[in-house]
Amino acid sequence: MHMGNLSRLSDAESRSLSPENFNGDKGHGGMATHGTGAEAARDLGQGWKISPSVVIEAGESFTIADIAGEGAIQQIWMTPTGNWRFSILRIYWDDQETPSVECPVGDFFAMGWGKYAQLSSLAVCVNPGSAFNCYWEMPFRQRCRMTMTNIGDESMVLYYQVNYTLTTIPEDVAYFHAQFRRTNPLGVKEVYTIADNISGQGQYVGTYLAWGSNSRGWWGEGEIKFYIDGDKAYPTICGTGTEDYFCGSYNFDLGKEEGGYREFTTPQAGLHQVIRPDGRYSSQQRFGMYRWHISDPVRFKQDLRITIQALGWRSGRRYLPLQDDIASVAYWYQTLPSTPYPPLPDKDSLEVN
Repeated sequence: MHMGNLSRLSDAESRSLSPENFNGDKGHGGMATHGTGAEAARDLGQGWKISPSVVIEAGESFTIADIAGEGAIQQIWMTPTGNWRFSILRIYWDDQETPSVECPVGDFFAMGWGKYAQLSSLAVCVNPGSAFNCYWEMPFRQRCRMTMTNIGDESMVLYYQVNYTLTTIPEDVAYFHAQFRRTNPLGVKEVYTIADNISGQGQYVGTYLAWGSNSRGWWGEGEIKFYIDGDKAYPTICGTGTEDYFCGSYNFDLGKEEGGYREFTTPQAGLHQVIRPDGRYSSQQRFGMYRWHISDPVRFKQDLRITIQALGWRSGRRYLPLQDDIASVAYWYQTLPSTPYPPLPDKDSLEVN
């Protein structure tokens, strides 16, 4: 659905999952008699915001969605509390036993550093102060199961709304995938792998990077490379620099008089977050950036691998391979079955320090 066909009639049925309607059943919203809002609503009773949220205890998983049949997720809104790296979002399609989405919730919504930054784009919006919104369309043919796992040491509160449609899915529609990775620090002269072992037919639709600079100077000379359908030593698509891939230019830097790095957020690309040293304990420069391939998806028929170099400058105007802290989320659509992901890093390796 887009602006051009909003006026067209459809047989699709709208449904919504939230703590006020856990199963999304028609005509069953707001029926709760107990929940996190019950005490506040004690004078008002049923129908007055009795169950607006859930509490997920440390070490526990909560099923946000378990939808049988054919349809598509159209929008996700949620406001998780606690450490966003310690809340793991997983989504399973149809009869697959391994998740097609597996990602710390902050990184999935391009907030990998655990701090709010305004993000206004077509696919993801983050609004004050922890309002995570996702507009990636996520079709399914048999089942959609979505969970949140709290790997932290304290309970978390989750408000959420998952809006979806029950409708017929065309044969040529693929399944949404998202995978998280982190390397800290990157090895000497190593390239960072955003995604590999993607097998099937589909299209790559987005990249988020949480980049922590572990050295002085500019960090973004590195090229992104897309190895498509059997490419070995050399890729089919090769970028010209990190800021170029994220649709910026010349280090995202307007110069000292203009404040240096300049954040920006647009419908399809942005450097939406710059965390500057505070002169005390916050010593590293940290950046969040996204690039959605909505108008220019990268098509593949058999397989796909994506890497990016971490590259700065050393003396004599020579490139310097960097050993930075890099985390990423890769977003794509593909046919099933999909290749199981490598295990997530352990809790200590996920933590932002």
